[in-house]
Amino acid sequence: MGHHLDGKSSIVPLIDRLNKYPIGLPDSDKLRRILAIIFSEDEAFIASRFPLTEATLKELVRSTGWESGKLEPALDKMAEKGLVFESKYGGKTYYLLMPGLIGFFEFTFMKQRQDLPVAELAQLMEEYLFGDPEQKMGREFFASKTPLTRTLAYEEHIPVSSQVATYESAREIIKNAGYGAIGMCYCRHKKEHLGKSCDKNAPTKEICISLGTAAKFMVRRGFAEKRSTDELLKILEGARDLNLTHITDNIRYKPSFICNCCSCCCELLGGVQQGFPMGVAKTNYTLAIDEETCVGCGLCKKACNVTALELTPVLGKKVKKQMRVMADNCLGCGACISACPTHSLSLVPAVRPEVPEKKKDLMKQILKEKKRLTPFIVQTIKTKITRKFGLG
Repeated sequence: MGHHLDGKSSIVPLIDRLNKYPIGLPDSDKLRRILAIIFSEDEAFIASRFPLTEATLKELVRSTGWESGKLEPALDKMAEKGLVFESKYGGKTYYLLMPGLIGFFEFTFMKQRQDLPVAELAQLMEEYLFGDPEQKMGREFFASKTPLTRTLAYEEHIPVSSQVATYESAREIIKNAGYGAIGMCYCRHKKEHLGKSCDKNAPTKEICISLGTAAKFMVRRGFAEKRSTDELLKILEGARDLNLTHITDNIRYKPSFICNCCSCCCELLGGVQQGFPMGVAKTNYTLAIDEETCVGCGLCKKACNVTALELTPVLGKKVKKQMRVMADNCLGCGACISACPTHSLSLVPAVRPEVPEKKKDLMKQILKEKKRLTPFIVQTIKTKITRKFGLG
């Protein structure tokens, strides 16, 4: 591992390819070390030659110059490592190179690994994601106008007068997925390798929910275990008991996951707290505090996962301090509400940007905002032409 760290023939083209995705990976020495550990030299080469869209084995044979007998087992191994997503439909297998985030960074810590120096990787990833004073990765992931992920509200706290769309309900998303699985939390597992634990005692195992086609891939490749709808709903309830925040794809149709996130471990919520308050899309609600009943105990602040509450002095009242909502930070999830002993907290409607319909819509929107859309369009057209004439 790492034998190709200085070889521009593999690592640099791989970074160039990954940076064509909506969420890229800004180049640095730490990133190169991470990639050199995770990818073998052959895997880095194959990945660097991947089209921007799903590709068949025949198409990848053409792009890599490798024979199918050599390439197919290499792709299978990459899928086992979470570097490539593979799925079958229409009698063919299609392969898609995983992005770094959300992608193979997470998969690296979503099962027990004996083939990688996970402690070293945990430290490198932590430094790469949060140790850069210029926040290059933070800006890459969180600074787009359209966030990659969004928050889901606790339905029991949504005002009775509000009509909740199916895509806003964690329960309905799970019920409508058709297939679901449960897996290990990448963030908490990585933290464990850094000698840290969750402040909310949230579990590392059996807490992250995957859905639909993504779940089937994860079960097939050992990253998750299949669960029934009822079992997944129980996991959701357990997450709520721990005041965790539900986060999913920022799309309306067929989200692929629901993560149950805490303030101390979750990297998505960490970004919100480190200067990117709009980095995760908010629910169609925000928090309201009843000033007449709030006693300023601060329990809601402890329960909040994004530091959206603060104690402020109140003049002319017996209560010396009360809680105040920092509206820009509040995700509208409602995780803090059950922590209030005086029932002073509630969710109220808020106006938010429209949620993209499908994953492709989301990706195109972010690519357009980052001025990276043209290569994706060109690749899509080329793929359609080659398949039309039976070349794919």
